[in-house]
Parts: sequence; structure tokens; C-alpha cells
Amino acid sequence: MQPVFPLLAASIAALVIASPALQAQAQANASAPVNRAAPRVTVVPAKVETMSDTVIVNGSLVARDEVMVAARIEGQAIESILVEEGDTVKEGQVLARLVRDRLEASLAQNEAQLAKARASLSAAKSQIAEADAARVQAQASFQRTRTLRDDGFASAETFDQRQATARQTTARLSVAQDQQRLAEADISLAEAQRTDLKIQLERAEIKAPASGIVSRKTARLGAIASGAGDPLFRIIRDGLIELEAEVAETSLARLKSGMKVMIRPAGTDTDVQGTIRLVSPEISRTTRLGRIRVVPDASAQLMLGAYARGIVEITRREGIVVPLSAVQFTETGARLQIVQDGLVKSRDVTVGIRASGKVEILKGLSAGEQVVSIAGAFLRDGDSVTPVVEK
Repeated sequence: MQPVFPLLAASIAALVIASPALQAQAQANASAPVNRAAPRVTVVPAKVETMSDTVIVNGSLVARDEVMVAARIEGQAIESILVEEGDTVKEGQVLARLVRDRLEASLAQNEAQLAKARASLSAAKSQIAEADAARVQAQASFQRTRTLRDDGFASAETFDQRQATARQTTARLSVAQDQQRLAEADISLAEAQRTDLKIQLERAEIKAPASGIVSRKTARLGAIASGAGDPLFRIIRDGLIELEAEVAETSLARLKSGMKVMIRPAGTDTDVQGTIRLVSPEISRTTRLGRIRVVPDASAQLMLGAYARGIVEITRREGIVVPLSAVQFTETGARLQIVQDGLVKSRDVTVGIRASGKVEILKGLSAGEQVVSIAGAFLRDGDSVTPVVEK
């Protein structure tokens, strides 16, 4: 008995050899081309949109000019405080008063000393007048005695007495004049002391050196005022608050005074319009950051010390825009993959503004052309694809 499988195989082989029609059909199937569908690729049309080039900055709200108010005399206790934090003050307004009793007593004592010095001056002037009259009389008598002595009518003793009297009256006049100068010096000293006491009395009232808003108060009733240590008050001059922001050195060179900034303080959902007032010429060697000052709109209500974020618009223009994912950045530049008539073509382009996941194409692309939305190495020039427009 023969095995079943060899018999079956032999029967099939004989059937194939005996069927020319079947052989022809097999050869036709082998030579016919295989129809395969082109791969589907997502494309986006290049559009004309408005793009803006922006720089984001972060910082804190600070006073444009902060005025420190400290006591200008030492050793006096604070008697009263007239303002609180947040109050708006005018230049010259009294913020606090110091105890004045000792200063007022010193001023009264000084006035008495000044009156005494003036009286001494008056007495010295009277003595000068009296001494001068006596000197004139003594000189005249001495001259007459000299003439009489020369004529032989006056003794030598009389001549000596008149000469001594003339010298004494001259000395008395000199002493009176010295007393006048001493009295005048006493008056000058007393007046200088009085001026100093009046200045101290005036400074016993601590006044605002500038108009603005009181941002901090450290003054306490009964505390001894001193010019050293923390100031008693801090004033935001004219109430002006600015954004002091730090900027990376790569972006700082692009910023200039006068550029507009949208400021958003922390904890709010409202933007405040501002303008760059100052771009610092110095960059920190440690952080590699620069500093700018932004002046917000005058009507904005801002809190000193709050964190804020700013967006600086460098430029704004219309241009041809594609997704950033569609651009291949190579060593030679940027490149896009365009789909035309179902075929992929690579094209070198020049890019411009990049923002919000999009990029501006300055050169090498026209509006409406279909661009592969996600560029990749899996596509090559000349590949046949089926474009699917991204919605």
C-alpha cells in the first residue's frame, strides 16, 4: 500500500501540467503591476496673518523715587504722629512732632543772654564816649602845659602829671573799646546760638520733604528720634510706581525707551498699559540679566512690592505664516516641505517672527501653498503623497 500524500502530490502536478490555461493565468498575475495607495500626509495652507515680536519681562513694582524721612535732631522723644501708611501728603506737611520743652527753655535762656550782651554793649559805648572826652581834655591840658614849660612858666612836675593823665585817659578809652568788642562778640555768639535753637525747634516738627504717598511708617510714640538707623517714614514721591523688571542680556539690546509694555500684576486679570522709561546700561555678571524701568498708566492702581509680568511688543506686521512644527532648522538654514501635485518638494526659506507656535516666512513661500504640517526625515523630495488639509 502506497502513502496517501505522495499520491496526492503527484495528482496535483499532473493536473497543472495538463492545464495550459491555468499556467497562462498564473504568468499574467505575476507580471501585472501592484496598485498601492500613496501615504496620507497632513498639510496646512500658508496664510497671511499679523505677527508680533514680543519680549517677556518679570519684576516687581517699586517706587520711582522713594524719599526717606528721618529725624534731623538727636535726643528728642516723639510726642505725636500725624499720618499713617497710605496717606497722601504734601511737601512741607507735618508728619510727626518731637518734645520741645528743653529746646524752648534753652531758647528762653539764650534770649536772656542776648539781652545781657546787648546791655553790656550799650554800657561799653557809654564808657567809650566818656573815656574819649576825658582823653581829649587831658591831651589839651597836656599841650598847654608843654607850651608853658617851654616858656618857663610850668614846672617839670606839673608837666609830668599832665602827661600821665593824658596817657591814662588814652588807656581807659582802649579798655572801653575792648569791652565794646567783647560785648559785640557775645551778641554774635548768642544770636548764632539762637539761630541754632530756632532751627532745632523747627526740626522738632518732622515735615514731608516732598509730596507723595506714605509707604511705610516706623515712628513710634515715645521713641527717641535719631538720624541713625531706619527712617521714620518712607514716601513715594508724587505717588509714582514703576515696574522694575529683569531681562536676559540677549533680549536687552532689543529694548529701547518709549516702547509700549502690557503689565499684568500678580493676582489680577487686567492688563495695564505702560512705557519703557529706562534701559539700564549695565548687565549683572552673576545673573547675566539687565534691568529696565516701565512707567505704567497714571490711572492704574498698583501695590508697591507686588510681582508683575510685562510683555514688550518689539514689532508688529503682516506676513505669510506657517506652524513652527513645519520648519526644519538645519545647518544651512530653515527648510519647508511643500506638497505640489501630490509630490513632496523641499524648499529653503527665510524665517522672521516666531510667536505662539507659529513662524513668519519672509522669503521662499507664497500664500496658499500647502506645507507639510510636521516636517520630518520620513519624507523625501519626489515622494508621492495624498495631502490631507489640517482643519
